[in-house]
Amino acid sequence: MQKEFARDLARFGPMAGATRSVSLAEAQAYCARLARTHYENFAVATFLLPRRLQRPFHSVYAYCRWADDLADETGGGPRALELLRWWRQELLRCYDGAARHPVMVALRPTIEKFGIPPQPFLDLLFAFEQDQLVKRYATYEQLLNYCRYSANPVGRLVLYLCEAFDEERAVLSDHVCTGLQLANFWQDVARDLAIGRIYLPEEDQRRFGYRREELLARRFTPAFAALLRFEVERTRDLFYRGFPLVERMPPALRPDIELFIRGGLGILGKIERAGFDVWSRRPVLSKAEKAALLAGALWRRLRAVVF
Repeated sequence: MQKEFARDLARFGPMAGATRSVSLAEAQAYCARLARTHYENFAVATFLLPRRLQRPFHSVYAYCRWADDLADETGGGPRALELLRWWRQELLRCYDGAARHPVMVALRPTIEKFGIPPQPFLDLLFAFEQDQLVKRYATYEQLLNYCRYSANPVGRLVLYLCEAFDEERAVLSDHVCTGLQLANFWQDVARDLAIGRIYLPEEDQRRFGYRREELLARRFTPAFAALLRFEVERTRDLFYRGFPLVERMPPALRPDIELFIRGGLGILGKIERAGFDVWSRRPVLSKAEKAALLAGALWRRLRAVVF
């Protein structure tokens, strides 16, 4: 368990008893620190956001960060499930106007201001619980259903924060978020296997003749390359299907949304250029490549303002 999270869990978790009251300013500062120190990509994204949206984004991120750490940094299994159930109760207390955890204290005014319903937050918890119980997926449809809970709620929360939620945008956002989740899976085949999780659908493994023993041995073969090429291509199609979301967002926010899409496409391109060998090395965007994406987003924002 990360030392910092272990300390925070002891201070604010269920065993802490009656958590001392924290002010809204203290709670917001805590969430901002989590956002700025735990997730590089999120820090870049919030740098691009209008200033008025940064605190709301920090509070939503902090909720997700805590849920993620409760699932992955507490030993997993029954202990993680117990803590996730506690986190659900804290969320419901927040919606009842009785927030006490600092994340929930900061989240409460965000929920009220932007009219965010509880379902996206609850769906994320369902996905984290599923991670404790399901370690592999028989079909692509099952994997997409998992993404419905693990990834798509994040995009819907973003739409609420941008005051741009409607069903048409939500469908486009789902394509983008599922694409981001899948791109991460194909990037992290080796990392996920190390913790006992396999996201490559079993039906696809059979289709391309990649045997389970080869997967467990982390063997790169022509069959594996063909399998991952297939997954990358249909994931890229999801990004293309979701790309119209950019033009359907408020002009000031379009570069931010495009940055996420281009980042996902960039990861797929790195996998492709590596010959689909994700066993030897994890494909990641270099600092220069991230800087280029950021510069492009900033340029498009400038054009939107000037023209």
